[in-house]
Amino acid sequence: MADAEHFGSIAPRGPRGMWRALRWSVQGLRVAWQVESSFRLEVYLFVVLAPLALWLGRGGVEKALLLGSLLLVLAAELLNSAVEAVIERYGAEHHELAGRAKDMGSAAVFVLMLNVILTWALILGPRLLAR
Repeated sequence: MADAEHFGSIAPRGPRGMWRALRWSVQGLRVAWQVESSFRLEVYLFVVLAPLALWLGRGGVEKALLLGSLLLVLAAELLNSAVEAVIERYGAEHHELAGRAKDMGSAAVFVLMLNVILTWALILGPRLLAR
């Protein structure tokens, strides 16, 4: 029922609704690519590192951890961009809470970038040090 309250008759239910939800998601990715240079950079890094993750990961769990850590950064960047867009919608003047929200969104992306480094180091580091 929550979907109907927020979306009315366009709630993503059934095959048609799921198709609309997919289209909205793709539209969000397209907009992020067009207007967010940080998102583009992180996608470029994903394109380089994802094949390495599949090649270097031993087994499904390692591959999932290596790839998943990269995908989390992309997801956080999308959320951070959404927060920034909403804040900009209400005006460009500085407000302490708006600045705090933007900083926290940026910090979330940063923490997940640290997660990438830590995950990759813990999985691949022992192999490199064993040589």
